[in-house]
Amino acid sequence: MTQPITLALSKGRIFDETLPLLAAAGITVTEDPEKSRKLILSTDQPDVRVVLVRATDVPTYVQYGGADLGVAGKDSLIEHGGQGLFRPLDLKIAKCRVSVAVRAGFDYAGAVTQGSRLKVATKYTSIARDFFASKGVHVDMIKLYGSMELAPLTGLADAIVDLVSTGNTLKANKLIEVEQIMDISSHLVVNQAALKLKQGPLKRIIDAFASAIPKV
Repeated sequence: MTQPITLALSKGRIFDETLPLLAAAGITVTEDPEKSRKLILSTDQPDVRVVLVRATDVPTYVQYGGADLGVAGKDSLIEHGGQGLFRPLDLKIAKCRVSVAVRAGFDYAGAVTQGSRLKVATKYTSIARDFFASKGVHVDMIKLYGSMELAPLTGLADAIVDLVSTGNTLKANKLIEVEQIMDISSHLVVNQAALKLKQGPLKRIIDAFASAIPKV
């Protein structure tokens, strides 16, 4: 009996934009994650299943064998460190950017001079620390997991480092995007042990994904 292939995905945009890639591999998820309470979803292939995890947990599930492969944003991979993962493809889906934002009227240019100190709220501590270190700015890091926009408005932080897609949430909270740190897209990651043990079926999925990656 063949061992099933387990794919780790997060709900929302990554899940939705991975579906056409799965279709290219001849795989259809048979349950809607928004309507089901299940965390393990079946597909029309008896040997393939999908596990739903938090976006930040996808690299960990794949690294430790809770999943054979997964789709994770570049931001999550940087924060995780990428240990134990084979990263064959940039899938060019779920595109956004990591940016610095401050409240309107804050003198950001004056605050990020060489040797200055800044209070920064983010869940992307590695990305933020490396970015400000490259500017010679000392950072007091405040780790948050949600409602990042509140931090500058309440005086908790001078700036935030967060994912930005349209920028509408920033505008609605009177925040200004002052610097873009990096572009983000989602990558396919594969457990290195699984790649040896399940080489045939995994290679078929990887090749199908590669052929279906958006060209733009």
